Amino acid sequence: MFTELIPGLPEELALECLTRLHFTAYRVASGVCRRWRDLLHSRDFYYHRKRTGFTRKAACLVHSLPAQSESKPVGPPSYGLSVFDPVSGVWDPVDPVPKYPDGLPLFCQVVSSEGKVVVMGGWDPMSWDPVKDVFVYEFTTRRWTQRRDMPSKRSFFAAGAVDGRVYVAGGHDESKNALSSAWVYDIRSNDWDELTRMSEERDECEGVVIGSEFWVVSGYGTESQGAFKSSAESLDLGSGQWRRVDGAWGPSQCPRSCAGVGKDGNLVCWAELDPEVRVGSCGVDLGDRTLVTGSEYQGAPHGFYLVDKKEGQNGKLVKIEVPDEFSGFVQSGCCIEV
Repeated sequence: MFTELIPGLPEELALECLTRLHFTAYRVASGVCRRWRDLLHSRDFYYHRKRTGFTRKAACLVHSLPAQSESKPVGPPSYGLSVFDPVSGVWDPVDPVPKYPDGLPLFCQVVSSEGKVVVMGGWDPMSWDPVKDVFVYEFTTRRWTQRRDMPSKRSFFAAGAVDGRVYVAGGHDESKNALSSAWVYDIRSNDWDELTRMSEERDECEGVVIGSEFWVVSGYGTESQGAFKSSAESLDLGSGQWRRVDGAWGPSQCPRSCAGVGKDGNLVCWAELDPEVRVGSCGVDLGDRTLVTGSEYQGAPHGFYLVDKKEGQNGKLVKIEVPDEFSGFVQSGCCIEV
């Protein structure tokens, strides 16, 4: 039996009404009827909202959480996930992953595609053992689901996402051997497929998506730990072939979280933007602006800034005020469009 989207309204008009719902209302709206639920959770509806300009970009950050007590903390800090809306200036915490209620796996990777956030890999926060866990957070339902594990344990790998697929390459295995292998994860089918290997090992590399290419920036081999390469490798997402790009990155410079894409589509290092963010810098591309975090020196307070992307590397840092519970060190981040 056919059910009207909104009784008494033409389908086209009803669709436009639902398109204008803010994503925070989806969880309640999904309970109205099965047709609303199927529509609101569909990939086609997401891309319809994106085409018509009703999605919004926000920064999703993995950051250290405030200590639970005033006594000096023992061991590494706990990390949580939060979302910053640059339009409203509002910060919101994301509920913890049920398997890790006291903090995310250390050094986990976070990427986003089609309104979902994917958290994968890292170290168990209690045992420090590498994990293969994959979790997906649906902003429309505000729920986590655990997905198929990564094919193998790896840490400090490059990751990037586009069109519902997550690309993973490099890093090191549980024996600290640098890796050249690469895989792709399909969020919709929950399947992993092996990709062609890169031309060389790349540990502590960084993943960046530029147009229709997945870039793996810098890194080092097993026998040259800490000697970061100035090269990168780029995967053509259409052909599945890698190409090596020499001179793409500053020599002996760690790319973790600070490699990004400038206004001209080329690689940039956000740590070089300003002395205020040269230590522990992290950049999240939000379209016309970039959220950049970092410190002036080791141990200095962590600052949060917005930079007009049109000004590129010459852009000025505009400091933003951040509530204390969200102001901890930012390990990594990604843009979520929902």
